[in-house]
Amino acid sequence: MSQVFSEETHRNLLARIPHCTGREVADWLRTVEEGPALCFEERLSWLRHEHNLAYGHAKAIIHEYDLRRAARRLL
Repeated sequence: MSQVFSEETHRNLLARIPHCTGREVADWLRTVEEGPALCFEERLSWLRHEHNLAYGHAKAIIHEYDLRRAARRLL
């Protein structure tokens, strides 16, 4: 079962990603966009293993990607 992060925790994780990974969040979002079409948990595993990300950072990136994708659909 996956953890559910609060909105504040999500924002804090996103803010730390550039410092911890050396890449901006926008770069990670492009990586997810260009990566394989997988469900949430599979994408999480893919990011963690292919890019050596911590669980929280990978989850925050995928969650942010999904939020932005949903917002684009509303436009």
